[in-house]
Amino acid sequence: MKIFRLIPLAMAGALALTGCNNDNDNTPAAAQVRVLLVDAPGDYKAVNIDLKNVQVNVTDTNGEDGWQTLDQVAATRYNLLDYVNGRAAVIAGSTFPAGHIEQIRLVLGDNNTLTLKDGTTVALKTPSGQTSGLKVKLNTDLEEGVTYSIVLDFDVAKSIVARGNGEYNLKPVIRAVALAAAGAIRGTVDPAAAHPQVLAIRTAGGAVDTLSTFADNDGGFLIPGVSAGTYRVEFRAGEPYKNVDKTDVQVTNDHTTDLGVISLD
Repeated sequence: MKIFRLIPLAMAGALALTGCNNDNDNTPAAAQVRVLLVDAPGDYKAVNIDLKNVQVNVTDTNGEDGWQTLDQVAATRYNLLDYVNGRAAVIAGSTFPAGHIEQIRLVLGDNNTLTLKDGTTVALKTPSGQTSGLKVKLNTDLEEGVTYSIVLDFDVAKSIVARGNGEYNLKPVIRAVALAAAGAIRGTVDPAAAHPQVLAIRTAGGAVDTLSTFADNDGGFLIPGVSAGTYRVEFRAGEPYKNVDKTDVQVTNDHTTDLGVISLD
């Protein structure tokens, strides 16, 4: 069997694939899977999702076949903006049969809300969240004796869609990355009050890959699940602060690239 745990990020850069031994000779070696929920926050005070269920699928299907429900799901509301820069909460745990995971999905309830910058709280419509769930492609093989750390990166800024009538839809933009095949970028901006958006941009084969987050109230930022390569990291802050670009930022698998302190004065 494989141990399957679903938890938001707790220092993703420190987690990697490691061996796991079982002292019980009558039990097959287990592979541990930690799935970490992280957030690239948007310009809101709170984004609350009403989590009801967590399921995995070993097939590439758009239907209901093959979905397996994890047990010990902490079914409650989660503010996605709480899970940045190392904050964490365990939301599910289960054993999972050996083999392959093709997809993960989060099934939501009706109590999803969005709190705007002015403090107004509105209902957040999730057209597919309560029925077919929020599906994320993974396509990962799980081997016995290995611990897997997987990041579910929920991009709030891209996922909230204003409908133009004071209502908002949640159309999730979520990417799944196995941490064993990825690194991370972290650092600190000065002054922290600049609160810039931080973008990691890579161009490869004509395609542009952009990941983003915002610095927290202490100036710290962390972009997990960054594929190996060379990036340009852009810091975009409003006046009176300056914008800064860092070029030739090298990212390797299983390593956190620390940019140190970035001055925006």
